[in-house]
Amino acid sequence: MSDFFTTNAGIALIIAAQCLLVIGFVMISLLFLVYGDRKIWAAVQMRRGPNVVGAFGLLQTVADALKYVVKEIVIPAGSDRTVFLMAPMISFVLAMVAWAVIPFNDRWVLADINVAILYVFAISSLEVYGVIMGGWASNSKYPFLGSLRSAAQMISYEVSIGLIIIGVILSTGSLNFGDIVRAQDGNLGLFNWYWLPHLPMVALFFISTLAETNRPPFDLPEAESELVAGYQVEYSSTPFLLFMAGEYIAIFLMCALITLLFFGGWLSPIPGLPDGALWMVAKMGFFFFLFAMVKAIVPRYRYDQLMRLGWKVFLPMSLAWVVIVAFLAKFEAFGGAYARW
Repeated sequence: MSDFFTTNAGIALIIAAQCLLVIGFVMISLLFLVYGDRKIWAAVQMRRGPNVVGAFGLLQTVADALKYVVKEIVIPAGSDRTVFLMAPMISFVLAMVAWAVIPFNDRWVLADINVAILYVFAISSLEVYGVIMGGWASNSKYPFLGSLRSAAQMISYEVSIGLIIIGVILSTGSLNFGDIVRAQDGNLGLFNWYWLPHLPMVALFFISTLAETNRPPFDLPEAESELVAGYQVEYSSTPFLLFMAGEYIAIFLMCALITLLFFGGWLSPIPGLPDGALWMVAKMGFFFFLFAMVKAIVPRYRYDQLMRLGWKVFLPMSLAWVVIVAFLAKFEAFGGAYARW
């Protein structure tokens, strides 16, 4: 039997099983992420939130998903039918395939490629096409305006995210997520992680990921106060479910990126405690909690404020930080904290 797994068919079977394992983890996490998001929002507003379906309302997300699946798919008469249906599929699939290079423990990764950061950055850049296609194919002015907003917003903040990541790459000398996490290992536990030497950029990265994933207070592409629901206006049933699932999967992916780049990935925060995938998942859950709290307590920005923040504040700051980190790494300042290669 062991010889079978060395054949082409056996290797293909192993890869398929690994893919299903990652997909299963992400999809099961999605159920609890939506539930947690609603519960946190409810707690801030001093109400109970989901509490009817299942124990403590834990099956509410499953019930909502089933409701979307069995409802009729309504396609507007003047829409481009093919593009209209492709848009949510693209949003969901692109959000899912980015997980192929995310490690949950040392060597626990589907594809341990040397350019993992470029892969994730390319996939996240392509995700805007799903939103643009959905808004354009709907043949309505509100979705179209929402999709244009999303394109400008996601491009604006991808620039800042890319420059912040360049600072981490300069410190590590690698684009591999495993190498970045191993570079943060040391005898000081959490004080060895990149959040300390790259402290100013951690806040900028977190805020930029909010804008990149269209999360409040930067949910202008789907602002109900002026665009009804933005690019999602004409969507119902399963296509709407795919849009929503893709958005939450992208949010969870950004939580994983923050964990890997700045907070040690699977490394234990306390020296002596064993490292492992549980630390990785716990850190991702903590950052999703921060995402949910921001949604609950921060008011929505105006669109001009959003663009000004991205181009006139975040871009100059992140660009200056790349130059500063390059000098600090070159001269091995602060005991080589910025040059770990």
